[in-house]
Amino acid sequence: MTPPRRLVVVGAGITGLAAAFEWRRRRPDDEIVVLEAGDRIGGKLHRVELAGHWYDTGPEAVLARVPEAVRLIEDLGLADRLVAPATTQASVVLPDGRHPLPAGTVLGVPASADGLDGFLSPDGVARVRAEAALPPLRLDGDVAVGGLLRERLGDEVVDRLVEPLLGGVYAGRADELSLAATMPALAAHLPGAGSVLGAAAASRDAGARSRGDVDGPVFATVRDGIGALPEALVAASGALVRLRTPAHGLRRTATGFELSIGPAAVPELLTADVVLVTAPAAKAARLLAEVAPAAVGPLQGIPYASMAVVAMAFPAQDVAAGSGLLVPPVTGRLVKGVTVSSAKWAHLAGDALLVRSSVGRFRDESQLQRSDDDLTAAVVADVADLLGLAQREPLETRLVRWGGGLPQYLVGHPARVAAIRAAVAGVPGLAIAGAAFEGVGVPACIRDAYRAVDSLL
Repeated sequence: MTPPRRLVVVGAGITGLAAAFEWRRRRPDDEIVVLEAGDRIGGKLHRVELAGHWYDTGPEAVLARVPEAVRLIEDLGLADRLVAPATTQASVVLPDGRHPLPAGTVLGVPASADGLDGFLSPDGVARVRAEAALPPLRLDGDVAVGGLLRERLGDEVVDRLVEPLLGGVYAGRADELSLAATMPALAAHLPGAGSVLGAAAASRDAGARSRGDVDGPVFATVRDGIGALPEALVAASGALVRLRTPAHGLRRTATGFELSIGPAAVPELLTADVVLVTAPAAKAARLLAEVAPAAVGPLQGIPYASMAVVAMAFPAQDVAAGSGLLVPPVTGRLVKGVTVSSAKWAHLAGDALLVRSSVGRFRDESQLQRSDDDLTAAVVADVADLLGLAQREPLETRLVRWGGGLPQYLVGHPARVAAIRAAVAGVPGLAIAGAAFEGVGVPACIRDAYRAVDSLL
């Protein structure tokens, strides 16, 4: 049995807290210290009180068909709090009106032209159908999602289908995002399929086989909000969390590491046997400059998009929008999407119509410069118009800004991640993890946290 050690985790988001939880399960006698530069735990997992409910202003659901998040919720003793959506039928708002999201796509990439009539123009449908007759597709390295799909399937597929979905996940732009990083399953099937339609069909079918065609919800949430997980993780891990304590220096010592933490003018030195860095890429780059200099450049090559979420409670009224609306840039609208939470989640139904909407895309964040009141009013007006509300004055609103909140997986992202991983792996006792690398969703962050714990142990 090895003697107790001190693990220092930099960053108290879902990645860092999940790592602390897993470390405690496997090394119950160790000391765990979590450093957080901000004034609260949870990172992007955040909830507010709205119309008498806990309401998420960060991720509002997790993928239920991948194991990590649901299993973690169960491990925390919260299985009885898991909730499946009452509806997931979303529509896309286009210049000519609202259209149901076509079924059977892979992040908006169709597997055939079937079901696209009306959603695309006749010329757009014909362009998709004609892809089978194009020369076999051959890729040389990573490419932009938008560039490939515009060339093979036409602009309408990108502007009407892919853009609203990728914009919702990454707050990014299809013409800049990496195919290999954002659509890895599709990219993996392209060499064998030789066409985008064929690769999308193969990817879709492979996903169904891996699930065994299991019935059940694609998404799930927690009755008290996904934002309830950080507190539960801290309680279960027994970690010492130090808020308002940035880490701004890291160096090797004869026995492990020494971190310079707290105010830069009067720093405190903290020793550690092992260190896990889960800070955003730019902060991680500064922290690793001395111990893993080869990671700095690739980390600095991962930019972030800023966004804001407005949570709204309107008087209860009928809205025919299913679980919500996706709003692509081609509409010229302010908001990127609308989630009708009181329709999507049965536990949020009641005396008010609960809605959330997001604003802000990579390289198009000028609207975020508005004051809180001005931005909130503009979002409320846009949402009321999109939903056709009869009672347009909200009972309550909450605005949460995510400055530099979402990492952008630009072309070449997998190579950057590989270089970062290699540089950090060369330093015994050091690991890095988080949303910047192999997935921005909650399950992906948990998976990366566990991978880091494995590497350190």
